[in-house]
Amino acid sequence: MRERAIEEKKQVVEEITDKVKKAQGVVLVDYRGLNVEEVTQLRRKYKEAGVEYKVYKNTLMRFAFKNAGYEEFNQFLTGPNAIAFGFDDPVQAAKITHEFAKQNDKLEIKAGIVDGKIIGVDEIKNLANLPSKEVLIAQALAGLNGPIAGFANVLQGTIRSLVYVLNAVKEKQEGAEA
Repeated sequence: MRERAIEEKKQVVEEITDKVKKAQGVVLVDYRGLNVEEVTQLRRKYKEAGVEYKVYKNTLMRFAFKNAGYEEFNQFLTGPNAIAFGFDDPVQAAKITHEFAKQNDKLEIKAGIVDGKIIGVDEIKNLANLPSKEVLIAQALAGLNGPIAGFANVLQGTIRSLVYVLNAVKEKQEGAEA
């Protein structure tokens, strides 16, 4: 019986380790004080965005973070914790958590990991305030489009000038022939 429990715990530690390694963004929160309805609301927001939200025992998370190479993250594992894993977007978990925490002061953001770096509460808030990935891509494309449009206008002006010159030469030759 005891061996089976130990084996189950090892599997959970492996699961957490795997998620921490695969996630582009991780956010650790203290959910104390949230009622069932609020937690359900938060879970729904995470799920809609493709973010996984789980509650694990701190002891198991300590082993997992150590295995994943983030042993210094263990300093944040005190009290009741939940963890959000963003696999597709490094910012999504931070955005949802920050927005929810602004409306529910009982949710406390503790720390996070983004692109392999442990970050604090202030950095999570800064991340959350960034425009979405789609908006950033659109802004970058608009920035790239400006010089291209300018270059096209220059070329168009050059071609137009060439046509005027050729037309003038043609008219001059026609006038000389007459």
